[in-house]
Amino acid sequence: MESNEYELLGLGLCFEDLPLGRKFRTVGRTLTEADLVAFINTVGMTEVLFTNLEFLKHESDIKQRVVPGSMVYSFAEGLLVSATMQHTGFAFLGMELNIKAPTFAGDTIHVECEVIESRRSASRPNRGLVRTRNNVVKQDGSVVLTYTPLRMIKARSGGEGKGQGA
Repeated sequence: MESNEYELLGLGLCFEDLPLGRKFRTVGRTLTEADLVAFINTVGMTEVLFTNLEFLKHESDIKQRVVPGSMVYSFAEGLLVSATMQHTGFAFLGMELNIKAPTFAGDTIHVECEVIESRRSASRPNRGLVRTRNNVVKQDGSVVLTYTPLRMIKARSGGEGKGQGA
């Protein structure tokens, strides 16, 4: 059998699926000690705050295995990519990011998204520009990180005869 006889699952959301005001959330992901060690060693973020338990115990204001904000952001993006951007996300154009509270090894996070901007690209009518407000939320309901990425997203149509928006 040819592979094109089968429906392809796991495709991301298109521009038309992301109208202003749409809200959704990802599944959760626990940030493990192994994730923390792999991340800090991969990116070279080996400062004592992340690598020295004696420093945490005796000198730091934070006494637990804190996770870098960049790791929380990276894992949040991983949750979103697998759920919303396969074959449809074409460019990351910028964002604002704010860390609201610490995240620790053993915390489970998910991402809550709201579309806050959605418009057809003026230069590429087969693309849309979508900005979301992404709140990274821990298991206790607290928001630990917020960011507002602007992305270029595939559109199903070229926007013929359509105005701005979805």
